Amino acid sequence: MTTRRQFMRGSAAGLLGAALVSRAGAASLPEAPTMAKPDTAPPLVPRDGRPYNPVVTLNGWTLPWRMKGGWKEFHLVAEPVRRQIAPGMTANLWGYNGQSPGPTIECVAGDRLRIFVTNKLPEHTTIHWHGVLLPNGMDGVGGLTQPQIPSGKTFVYEFEMRRPGTFMYHPHADEMVQMAMGLMGFIVVHPRDPAERRADRDFVFLLNAFDIEPGSFTPKVATMLEFNLWCWNSRVFPGIDPLPVRKGDRVRIRIGNLTMTSHPIHIHGHNFAVTGTDGGWVPKSAQWPETTVDVPVGALRAIELVADNPGDWAFHCHKSHHLMNAMGHSVPTLIGVDQEGVAEKIRKLVPDYMAMGGRGMADMGEMEMPLPDNTLPMMTGAGPFGALEMGGMFTVMKVREGLGRNDYRDPGWYKHPQGTVAYEFSGDVQGGARQESAPVSSKEAVLRARKPGSRMNH
Repeated sequence: MTTRRQFMRGSAAGLLGAALVSRAGAASLPEAPTMAKPDTAPPLVPRDGRPYNPVVTLNGWTLPWRMKGGWKEFHLVAEPVRRQIAPGMTANLWGYNGQSPGPTIECVAGDRLRIFVTNKLPEHTTIHWHGVLLPNGMDGVGGLTQPQIPSGKTFVYEFEMRRPGTFMYHPHADEMVQMAMGLMGFIVVHPRDPAERRADRDFVFLLNAFDIEPGSFTPKVATMLEFNLWCWNSRVFPGIDPLPVRKGDRVRIRIGNLTMTSHPIHIHGHNFAVTGTDGGWVPKSAQWPETTVDVPVGALRAIELVADNPGDWAFHCHKSHHLMNAMGHSVPTLIGVDQEGVAEKIRKLVPDYMAMGGRGMADMGEMEMPLPDNTLPMMTGAGPFGALEMGGMFTVMKVREGLGRNDYRDPGWYKHPQGTVAYEFSGDVQGGARQESAPVSSKEAVLRARKPGSRMNH
């Protein structure tokens, strides 16, 4: 029979992660390093503990740790941060250790983790370890599995990483506000055997989104779907770094989605296999080939490919409005509308006014038009052949021969072999002209609709 004393002792041990750090414990807190630059940091090779092949966090970094008494100790600090979304725009966000998203946590299956969390936010918070199997009192749901972490306090979470895989961390406290402000991060648990599931290059990033009105700095936290900045690791194109890979490399890309919609992530020039989810690795017999993988809300996907096709290959979300910045959602369609008369009158009041949309929106890719402070062009970026007309969730996988094994520097634009670039036809175009068909008048166009009967069940 369990006595009351035994029960209380067991409950206290089980809720260690939900307890305040004592003064003695606080005196021995591990360092909480910070990162101010938004660049992609080189992989952090483990200096102690079990060996593994480290990942590369796109426009991010891996959190250093210390070993103490058989525990791998990390220190996260939740705090207000300033994040450059792309050159020309900075946002006031919430993050961890100076960045949003926070640094990637890397460890090995079987590692015992002790994670100190210091709250420097203006309100309470927690951290939930999304997808990680652990004791209930370490799950990080404020009010349910632990007390909230008050502002100015430090809590500690302790658990063993039981399985390898790809996971996330984020608050389970005032979640709508705190995640809309950018509080989130990535967790990678490597297999015990470094040779298992080895990849030559292993990239990770989170999908997130913000609604920041032109000219402002702070996200609107009550937005549900109509976000105007669709990000990879709180960056939008042209601020998202490329993925440089060596020809012949086996490349793994791990993608986590903490937005409020799904994202069909597409890569050009290669096929890949879907090899993992936040539920674990997919057995080889169950993997399937793709060029596009849909990443649902609150889920992770790992994809793997062999980079055997040299070039600069677009890598992006396939929802076209996720490839734009500073979007307005109520802009009328003006294709075919002659705006010049109206534009001339408007220019008398607003000298810099420019009519847009009469021929489509492609002109915006090259326009140099005045913008509000701290605002990005809707379509931007320049490539070797002109304007890229992109934004949002877009970057380039650059496959090159001869890259160094751990060289993640941008190799520049691809030099195409002669005769391998699309070109303008210079022959006789008259012979290929198609015959014009007679226009159909509105009187001749008759629509017939049939009301569904009882047999048409859907």
